[in-house]
Amino acid sequence: MDRKGLSNAELINLYKAILLPRMIEEKMLVLLRQGKISKWFSGIGQEAIAVGATLALEPDEWIMPLHRNLGVFTSRQMPLHKLFMQWQGNKDGYSKGRERSFHFGTKAHHICGMISHLGPQLAIADGVALAHQLRQEQKVSLAFTGDGGTSEGDFHEALNVAAVWGLPVIFIIENNGYGLSTPVNEQYKCESLVDRAKGYGMDGIRIDGNDLLTVFDTIRGVRDYCIREQKPYLIECMTFRMRGHEEASGTKYVPKELFEEWGRRDPVKNYEQQLITGAVLTEMQIADIRNELRIYIETELETAYQAQALTPDTAEEVADVFAPVVPNTAAILRDQANSEGRELRFVDAIQEAMRQSMQQHPELVLMGQDIAEYGGAFKITEGFVQEFGKARVRNTPLCESAIIGSALGLSLKGFKSMVEMQFADFVSVGFNQIVNNLAKIHYRWGQNADVVVRMPTGAGVGAGPFHSQSNEAWFAHVPGLKIVYPSNPHDAKGLLIAAFNDPNPVLYFEHKALYRSVSGLVPEQYYEVPIGKAATIQIGSDITIITYGAAVHWAKEYVAAHPEISATILDLRSLVPLDYDAIRTAVQSTGKVLILHEDNLFGGIGAEISAWISEHWFELLDAPVLRCASLDTPIPFNMDLEKNFLAKSRLHATVQQLMQY
Repeated sequence: MDRKGLSNAELINLYKAILLPRMIEEKMLVLLRQGKISKWFSGIGQEAIAVGATLALEPDEWIMPLHRNLGVFTSRQMPLHKLFMQWQGNKDGYSKGRERSFHFGTKAHHICGMISHLGPQLAIADGVALAHQLRQEQKVSLAFTGDGGTSEGDFHEALNVAAVWGLPVIFIIENNGYGLSTPVNEQYKCESLVDRAKGYGMDGIRIDGNDLLTVFDTIRGVRDYCIREQKPYLIECMTFRMRGHEEASGTKYVPKELFEEWGRRDPVKNYEQQLITGAVLTEMQIADIRNELRIYIETELETAYQAQALTPDTAEEVADVFAPVVPNTAAILRDQANSEGRELRFVDAIQEAMRQSMQQHPELVLMGQDIAEYGGAFKITEGFVQEFGKARVRNTPLCESAIIGSALGLSLKGFKSMVEMQFADFVSVGFNQIVNNLAKIHYRWGQNADVVVRMPTGAGVGAGPFHSQSNEAWFAHVPGLKIVYPSNPHDAKGLLIAAFNDPNPVLYFEHKALYRSVSGLVPEQYYEVPIGKAATIQIGSDITIITYGAAVHWAKEYVAAHPEISATILDLRSLVPLDYDAIRTAVQSTGKVLILHEDNLFGGIGAEISAWISEHWFELLDAPVLRCASLDTPIPFNMDLEKNFLAKSRLHATVQQLMQY
């Protein structure tokens, strides 16, 4: 046995660390057959990787594990009875019964819970490593993926960003030969996955993932390298899972000889034999250790059984979607639009909000394509890199998913971040990170995502179907996201400051056509417009127009051109959460409601508001709620076609229809 310079005590501690998850797994398989748990992803045969990797790191270095990494959780000394509660779906587990098996995290133990999409975990490690760099901490982050996960775009993006930015991240591939039932020869064609490291400009190594000491010693050395060189590193661990992808899937697709071959390479049994041969432990001592762990497991399981049955609490479920917002005492609440100040363009108000927020929050990092020296596609961050430095104003590769994932990683370490989509349309390639990671993480295990995504949106500039979409409704359906959409410079500044002060993920939609065409009075102070509060633009008696964004200006222009119509105009400003009190008051003022938005008609925000009004305040209505929206087509390039596409071209007809009802 190559002891790797370890003492007997250290070798024995490693043995206990690898034996514990094996014995827990064997118990879990019994409980599964007894129907006491519903699902299990077994890591039997792969324990050396999770255990060796975890013990090679410092306890406060973040790990992003996957299904088969029980050894990560046990090696971080997490209370076993609480893990059992988690697996039983009990409220006293780590996710209050909201998540399965290993889809949970814990900040106290520096473990970030996975999502089923696998690949997004990798970019979170980038963000954590970036936080280490910004704080000049001599630490790494570590992320796991399987061989199947290396086929995902997130694998490419995360490794590319880590390499380009020079981040101390350890990426581990657990190559167990199968992605569920698909063998690796149907997953990739390179000779070995570690060969991909060269293409990203990083070093890598392929090791025996079933040799505990090799894994431990390799990662210990790689950790030192990543910190010293400030570079990422890729490790391919060759291994095999002795059970199915999960227990229900079985193993019929695996040739019998593979089980025989890898059975001889069992990481627990082989390490145990090495300890006996090397006179580190006797068979009697091993039996005592096994008995000690068996008693520990049974005792912890009995404690877990004492947990009370879960009783659903709807109020608590809804409350846990968002992290609580602590008021920022530095920000002045200014909810009177254009009350005082000096004239600023819409684009200038956004820029001022970011500059003041960067000054107020030293931990705020801006990320996006071309936002540094170039100043962004719309020049909103022009001059920022000179004022705040490249560490906080960061150009990114064209890796939207990885950058949003990195933003979440920064949040794990207490940073704030802004990700600028060059155009709101491009957010589709980062969609998964937003709707499944950012949006759900607080509900799942209490970790907030302090991330603002700026979304230059909208048509009216002849930019065609991939630079003009109004896609706010894509996200309004997803619990856990806040969505704001200002229509004027005053609100643009105040809402963006409020978004930065909010610990939750906020999508900030800014209409491109308003950037340099709309001006207004904007106070110089650092102030917030509260998220979730609408603004009444004017009060009338004939019809109510509920709208937001550029459509607010369409409504104001139309009413100004038709003095015979007395209209209430309500600017929603926030789409999630909606200001239902303001909507009710606006409906009550006239009894006739038109909901106007630039987005397509079908499935737009207007449908939700219309349904809510009809369900709750039908008795206030004197006519059906009408919607005026853009055509249910992609946005055309030709300006005449675009004008015909936009809701503005149908506003007069819709108003007249409502007036005549």
